[in-house]
Amino acid sequence: MVKRNIWSRCKKYLERKEILLIIGARQTGKTTLLRAIASHLEQEGGKVFFLTLESPLLLAALNENPENIFKYIPRSEQQKYLLLDEVQYLQNPSKFLKYIYDIYSDTIKLVVSGSSAFYIDRSFKDSLAGRKRIIELFPFSFSEFLRAKAELELSKTIQEESWCITFKKRHLLIPEREKLGAYLQEYIVYGGYPGVVTEPDGEEKRFILKDIHESFLKKDIREAGVTEEYKFYQLLKIIASSAGSLVNSSEIANTISLSADTVREYIHVLRKSFITSVIPPFHSNVRKELTKMPKIYMLDSGLRNVVLNDFRALEDRQDKGELLENMVFIALRTFGFDNINFWRTQDKKEVDFIVDTGHALEVKWQPSAFRPKKYEKFTSAYPDIPLNPVFYYDEHQLDLLDLLH
Repeated sequence: MVKRNIWSRCKKYLERKEILLIIGARQTGKTTLLRAIASHLEQEGGKVFFLTLESPLLLAALNENPENIFKYIPRSEQQKYLLLDEVQYLQNPSKFLKYIYDIYSDTIKLVVSGSSAFYIDRSFKDSLAGRKRIIELFPFSFSEFLRAKAELELSKTIQEESWCITFKKRHLLIPEREKLGAYLQEYIVYGGYPGVVTEPDGEEKRFILKDIHESFLKKDIREAGVTEEYKFYQLLKIIASSAGSLVNSSEIANTISLSADTVREYIHVLRKSFITSVIPPFHSNVRKELTKMPKIYMLDSGLRNVVLNDFRALEDRQDKGELLENMVFIALRTFGFDNINFWRTQDKKEVDFIVDTGHALEVKWQPSAFRPKKYEKFTSAYPDIPLNPVFYYDEHQLDLLDLLH
């Protein structure tokens, strides 16, 4: 198993009373992580019970009555860990988890996984407030990707939090830098889904990505109540081809002949299924910020490429600027930044990312494309927020490898 970067957070939450809830897209490794947690707890001497709600008999029993869990685990005062995989399959997962927690939390520590935040959001509402700790599991980050390739030293170097501050990569030997560059190309083209990363054959990688994409269309969107499946696919293709663009629901609705409300609902499904993510505009006036359109990105470059059916190298693509910007977003999001915004004016002056309201990043393919004068309006309005360009490759300024972790 590839050790995930969130492992330390998992261990910390295992020591707490609250329910540990692991959520993420399909095939990002939630079951594998849950089994790793089980193994860790058993090695520590814990009493562990691992159950999957893909079992029809177990699912029917728990839907009938939460107390039926004791047909599968002992009813005793001994401290135990109950690990439940695919909790969203329950008719009312919130009610079940709340019941077990409120009555048995002194003897049962719950660790559960769910394939889609969409179902969890709709089912849980606020009934687990104060009772849960949530971990979002994304496809592999670049350091996890490197560990999957058995490049442990390169992974360790990439993962260091001071990577983009110390510019440590600039001191790497040329062979190391070239190896990182080759891996980076693969990571950009095929993304970070574990099954894709560990498959050595390019054709098989594309097949797996296609299967992930079709599985999402067949399972998640149908369970989410999407009726216009073809138009949903059209929407996803529009988003993939214009990653980093403003989300204009009315304009998209006119393009694919849907209502704006339906487009917004479908985008909600994409977000809560961890396929896309949106970021709001940055503005000193919060009311103005909330009335402006957000920007949307894909959460895996390989999935973006399979939707577009384009697996060419980054340098050979007409959409390399959009793909590079999307990769920077993925790097920021998987690093753990939740407060990511963009800045844009009425006259279309724009800065790609404002991170934690303290750092501004503008993504460009190469240094010649970055003209500081274009950003004077931003730097004048926000002199305390430094603006840094990010390039695909550069020896002296920030580039993509500086941000990957």
